[in-house]
Amino acid sequence: METISNYLTSGHRQCDDYFAMAEEFAAKQDWPATTASFEQFRSAMAHHFGMEEQVLFPAFERETGNTMGPTRMMRMEHEQMRDLFTHMAAAVAARDANEYAGLSETLLIMLQQHNLKEEQVLYPMADQALGARVAELLQQMKEAPGSAG
Repeated sequence: METISNYLTSGHRQCDDYFAMAEEFAAKQDWPATTASFEQFRSAMAHHFGMEEQVLFPAFERETGNTMGPTRMMRMEHEQMRDLFTHMAAAVAARDANEYAGLSETLLIMLQQHNLKEEQVLYPMADQALGARVAELLQQMKEAPGSAG
């Protein structure tokens, strides 16, 4: 049986791959490829955040009655990352490889810490708390606009 943990962790890996591709192109200063790869990464992250913020987090909060715990922290971190994405997009537009590299390094650290908390704490808690609703919620996430399935 597919779990929230497996599905969303797989999404993290896909986003990580897009991020690494954009970093490689930026390091080579291949700006058309960097632009395309970064937008693919940014779009995948927006979709992933959307699945969590619109489907998973509200269901988890309703089930547990907890809106001040891990989902609140994850939303705050999503906002911090969205801010970094904006600055990274500006660096790509300016063709500033050094600025992009510095922002990428910051984002990489944030992503590693964020993903670890979700994968080791929040997702297993959600699988347990949401029990019988897991299949229904996974279907909602898969049907969300932009979902790769």
